[in-house]
Amino acid sequence: MEKQEILTKIEAIFRDVLDDENIHLTDATTANDVEGWDSLTHIQLIVAIEKALKIKFTSKEILSWKNVGEMVDCILHK
Repeated sequence: MEKQEILTKIEAIFRDVLDDENIHLTDATTANDVEGWDSLTHIQLIVAIEKALKIKFTSKEILSWKNVGEMVDCILHK
């Protein structure tokens, strides 16, 4: 899977979980850039991404992400 393909898939997950079709993600997107992306929805997003992509993240990985690009890079290495 390529980086852009992953970004497109997780963007669809963000739109579904946050119920907002106007969300557009970039590598630089952070939780501060997306309305409704708080600690609770962060967990929901992680679970949805893991389920959709059939992967598991470690707590260390999740805590290390500073933006969507770092999340995508982590997925690429799975």
